[in-house]
Amino acid sequence: MMSGGYTSIDNQKVSGSVPAVSDSGRVPVQFADSGLQTFPPSGVQGKISGGTLPPSDADDSFSRPAGGSSSGSDESQASGWLHKFTVAAYKPYFDVDTTDVLDRLKESLYPFRGTFTEKTATNPDLYGPFWICTTLIFVAASIGTFVTYVAHKLRDKEWNYDINLVTWSAGVFYGYVTVVPLVLYVILKYFSAPSGLVQLFCLYGYSLFIFIPALCLSVVPLEIFRWIIAAVAGFMSATFVALNLKAHITSAGERWVLIVAGIFLLQLGLAVVLKLYLFTVSV
Repeated sequence: MMSGGYTSIDNQKVSGSVPAVSDSGRVPVQFADSGLQTFPPSGVQGKISGGTLPPSDADDSFSRPAGGSSSGSDESQASGWLHKFTVAAYKPYFDVDTTDVLDRLKESLYPFRGTFTEKTATNPDLYGPFWICTTLIFVAASIGTFVTYVAHKLRDKEWNYDINLVTWSAGVFYGYVTVVPLVLYVILKYFSAPSGLVQLFCLYGYSLFIFIPALCLSVVPLEIFRWIIAAVAGFMSATFVALNLKAHITSAGERWVLIVAGIFLLQLGLAVVLKLYLFTVSV
């Protein structure tokens, strides 16, 4: 039967077609609930107990610290005296920014305040003292060399560069800010007035900042002017250290006056040594 150019097939048997299979006798297949929609499976299957736990005979070499029970002692040893030889142990003492360093440099120029130790009690640094000493070495060597060179040329004398000026300056400045705080730390601990060692390093390091402009002013070719500059710088540095330690050392008893006086005179002695060796031009 044709309609509109198409042929329709009536519901009749056509030769060569496959008859539909009757659904008589169909047996439905029932699958047991295997729990595949839940992960991890809650059931216990095979040798693996607990679902996600490894077998009891699994190799745990990588999950067990080497050495067995000695891991605790190794950790305590690493956090003990060996920790002092790591960079991480000294990282907090260099955790300062430019603003902190500038504020502490300005504080060292006002020695009569005596508030430096209070402001740096929670965050003493070694960054400032290190670069102050390094700058002092460079300034002392360069200014001393320049002054002696000009003095020799004005008198038409032969001039030779003195390499010992660099090594001597390095020994004085690095040695002073290292040895003196260590000795003072032991003394204060003996008199039952202990102070932080890093705090002392920080205090003495910033106390030397005043000598940088003093060395720059030593280029003026007047001996009396150089003595005045050295005296003023030494007095300011000594006052800065003594007043900042006075409030802490008073707990040492009646001898605190001797300790403060010794600190003051020692700082003045440093100024005299610098004047005789760096502020004096020998031709």
